[in-house]
Amino acid sequence: MKLSELAVKPQLTKITIDSEQLVEKYGEPVDFYVLDRLPLDKYTKLASVKTEDFSSMIDLVKELILDEDGNPVMDDEHVLPTDLLNEAMVKVVESVGK
Repeated sequence: MKLSELAVKPQLTKITIDSEQLVEKYGEPVDFYVLDRLPLDKYTKLASVKTEDFSSMIDLVKELILDEDGNPVMDDEHVLPTDLLNEAMVKVVESVGK
């Protein structure tokens, strides 16, 4: 098999936040999307960010948490509630790490 055969355009993958506590708080599971393959620069940033450098992690995760059209959910004017942001960050790392 040629390596070039495995290089494809990234696709959106739906992720559901469905922890009991958050479903109870928000009334239903919450969906967002991530790319199934990350561009090399974003993958490198994610792999090298330290968990204690929360600011850098948030900046990176802002680029990775997407809506159904592939646009970032958060920007300078729109921020997720902290509990959802924390759970989304965990889900992004789990998804990208596979």
